[in-house]
Amino acid sequence: MVEKTLIQGINDGLRKAMEQDEEVVVLGEDVGKNGGVFRATEGLWETFGEERVIDTPLAESGIVGTAIGMAINGLRPVAEIQFMGFIYPAFEQIVSHAARLRTRTQGQYPASLVIRVPYGGGIRAPELHSDSTESFFVHTPGLKVVVPSTPSDAKGLLLAAIRDPDPVIYLEPMKIYRSLRGEVPEEWYEVPIGKARTVREGEDVTLIAWGGMVSVAQQAAHSCAERGISCEVLDLRSLYPLDEEALVASVKKTGRAVIIHEAAKTAGLGAELAARIHELAFLWMEAPVERVTGYDVPVPMFALEDDFRPDPQRIEVAVQKVIHF
Repeated sequence: MVEKTLIQGINDGLRKAMEQDEEVVVLGEDVGKNGGVFRATEGLWETFGEERVIDTPLAESGIVGTAIGMAINGLRPVAEIQFMGFIYPAFEQIVSHAARLRTRTQGQYPASLVIRVPYGGGIRAPELHSDSTESFFVHTPGLKVVVPSTPSDAKGLLLAAIRDPDPVIYLEPMKIYRSLRGEVPEEWYEVPIGKARTVREGEDVTLIAWGGMVSVAQQAAHSCAERGISCEVLDLRSLYPLDEEALVASVKKTGRAVIIHEAAKTAGLGAELAARIHELAFLWMEAPVERVTGYDVPVPMFALEDDFRPDPQRIEVAVQKVIHF
């Protein structure tokens, strides 16, 4: 196996899917000759041509609307939205049409499309470029939402999403696009949607994270271990459908949970996870669930960005709180 970055894993997944299935097409702003703003589609235009790698106008509603039409007619489109903060003009297309298509037609029309969305902060981007609003889409019946945290998962989750019969929101944590490397198999493989990954075994507290926060949780777990606290790190990978079995098994084992996400705290996915834990594992809990999240403000500009995002120190404080409850 070859070591690759997360962005290379995504590119590899797109290339593999397009080689295997001529119905797979890629569309979005600058995805063609330019290779995408992050170079996720680099080299695809030269290999597969402009009929399968399609540069679109700067119109997110049009990008997603076109992808829906393609899916209805049997293609498997992979649409790119350049940043999560740009997805809102396409929101109506996603929640009113893509998410409802199979129900509306009683399964008569396919809705196999993937919407790739770079998200999250930490890259010193301008306003509207660092949003983490995954809970909008997790809250929408009919959509699946996945997010990789490793190069291997980036490829495997993307291939699973492209093959899935439902529309999939595929979130890409920009902070770790090139900041970590990992082995990525060359062949076709799929990471099942709906299955979490235990990153680190532990006994005292479960740290629950996804995307770019998984590596931050791992750093915190390492620091806690030096203080004699054993942290289990659970990477959800699939935000919807949720691997409830893995979540409950882990918190029953440790009796404590800390949830970490970049999104604002109020009505973030962490609230739903905390509710599930209390509904399904309350009698095993030694302390209330803690959440380490972004704050209830728009993502700030450069000078305050690091203060906004969860870091290992904030996670360690939450761990101490549940340990000493």
